[in-house]
Amino acid sequence: MRAAVNKVSIPDSDVFVIQDLQEPYFDPNWHAHPDYQLFVVLEGTGTRFIGDNVQPFQPGDMVFTGPNLPHLWHSDDTYFQEENDLKTRGIVIYFHQDFLGEGLLQKREMSKVRQLFERAQLGLNIYGNTNRKVKVKILSLLHIEGFPSVLCLLEIINLLAHSSEYKLISSVGYTHRINETDTERMNRVHDYVMHNYKQNISLEKVASLANMTPSSFSRYFKVRANKTFSAFVSDIRIGHACKLLQENQMNIAQVSYECGYRTLSNFNKQFRDITNRTPSKYKNEYAEIVHS
Repeated sequence: MRAAVNKVSIPDSDVFVIQDLQEPYFDPNWHAHPDYQLFVVLEGTGTRFIGDNVQPFQPGDMVFTGPNLPHLWHSDDTYFQEENDLKTRGIVIYFHQDFLGEGLLQKREMSKVRQLFERAQLGLNIYGNTNRKVKVKILSLLHIEGFPSVLCLLEIINLLAHSSEYKLISSVGYTHRINETDTERMNRVHDYVMHNYKQNISLEKVASLANMTPSSFSRYFKVRANKTFSAFVSDIRIGHACKLLQENQMNIAQVSYECGYRTLSNFNKQFRDITNRTPSKYKNEYAEIVHS
């Protein structure tokens, strides 16, 4: 699995690029590019990786990321099966970090936009009323051309810049460390873990995929991901557990086993450490939100 670090090419003649992505599954490659990106999921579920953060995604998930922040939306395993009628859809907007011009960006009137761009270096998860308003404008932008399309993009940026309905995605201490070799290694690691997290994952096996010794791989992974490999696996397992609890088709013990935990006590501890609540409390809180 080989992927270029820079996947996006915005023509010099254009201010931005918007794409309506409709595929059986989202591109499962870990990558980064030197542009700002606004992405909203319209169809599909899975796990997204942004910087050092791992979270499940579902329709409505909206993320704004800054230049060179590594990311990946990995669809659930069912989307990769040949015999299914599932599909994914997402709309993505790319624009250069200097499309407004450095001079304009430094003006007093642009302070909110400047702060938005700075926060986006860690990735922003957009929610609430802002999410809904921006989604409407993104959908309309698909059908607008010329200067009106630039005005629409500016309206979207203005909505984001004046909103408090966001959460930082990556840790404050996270720094971007990615190159072509890292991309290939991390893609192999992501792919293996996403297909095997329900089983026991051997550090030796994963290290061999990266052509490294276990000790070297452990140090390498912690520097690139800002967390240990075991913590990374736990994030993926608990993220999947959250989705299963939301679906409410299994009891907690079944969810625990389905996510690769062989003891309920270990599952409860890991879940509480990552989400700051017990599985039962998480399940009840989600049910209250859905039925409110």
